[in-house]
Amino acid sequence: MDPEEQKLLDECEVQTFKSSGKGGQHVQKTDSAVRLIHRPTGLRVTCQEERSQFLNKKICLEKLRKKLKDLAKKKKKRIPTKKPKGAKEKVLQEKRKRKEKKERRSVVEE
Repeated sequence: MDPEEQKLLDECEVQTFKSSGKGGQHVQKTDSAVRLIHRPTGLRVTCQEERSQFLNKKICLEKLRKKLKDLAKKKKKRIPTKKPKGAKEKVLQEKRKRKEKKERRSVVEE
């Protein structure tokens, strides 16, 4: 393992467990599945694809690196769009209808 991977692994809590699914008795005998929990961010990554714990750990590190990269990206600022004239008119029409309804109600009560 290169130093960069080791540094990332040191920031993580490593959990191993028995993987589920097909694979015969070997699956139930060994703790080959790996879960990494990145302490600073709280991200969780699991892998149980391979038969080897070492390979699963390597895959987990790749997945975690990708998630951290996505998390570091800045989101583009949302530019609000203008409401179409038709939509504005529709809202105003609804308001007028409600107003008229209320007025008719108050006339009936008097």
